[in-house]
Amino acid sequence: MIETNAPRDPASDPPVGPLVDAAPRPLPARIAHRGGAVTLEPLHARHGAELWRAAQGEAAAESFAYMGYGPFLTEAALATFVAEFAAQHDPLAWAVRPHVSGAAEGWITLMDIQPKNAAIEIGNIWFSPRMQRSRAATEAMYLLMRHAMDDLGYRRLVWKCNALNAPSRRAATRLGFVYEGELRAHLVIKGRRRDTAFFSMLDTEWPERRDAIAAWLDAANWDQDGRPKTSLGRRPV
Repeated sequence: MIETNAPRDPASDPPVGPLVDAAPRPLPARIAHRGGAVTLEPLHARHGAELWRAAQGEAAAESFAYMGYGPFLTEAALATFVAEFAAQHDPLAWAVRPHVSGAAEGWITLMDIQPKNAAIEIGNIWFSPRMQRSRAATEAMYLLMRHAMDDLGYRRLVWKCNALNAPSRRAATRLGFVYEGELRAHLVIKGRRRDTAFFSMLDTEWPERRDAIAAWLDAANWDQDGRPKTSLGRRPV
């Protein structure tokens, strides 16, 4: 056998990903988050009555089209769902209380929580029709995004939705998530095939998006009629 002291060629090594901070990230806690237009409260059975009122009407029933549950036919059915949903640790749910109404008008969660991989998803989002496309709706999402990325230090924030859910896809793009592709025939929801669209945001992308959303939410960006002076469209890359 011939021995050689020739240096190893790094180019011959198999390709691997870059080294990262592999420390597990903390789990999110059941704490409230308050913004300028909305407060997130850890979901509790006591929110049931307010959420039932928010879920009334034809438009509210239609808003559950892409959810894995609902619409709820009785207040008791919704109360049971809320109590069970509130008891889970993953998804971890918050009730959404816009300051303009003072009533709980939806819920939002952090889910598929992977401390070891520093990955976490924002999802299971339901807002009443009155709250949709509002400053409070955007801030509710922003508060949990900021909590996951800034407070807890997660590296990957995920958004996924039914591939046919155009409003959810637009919301992901508007917030600055990057489209990754679709999983075909991924799930069966309410007896129907669901293809799932995946989006993500990395910690390296977050600071720019955080600043853009924060500037859009700032009181200086809103006129006296409650309308934003600028849009929150994603900047071209």
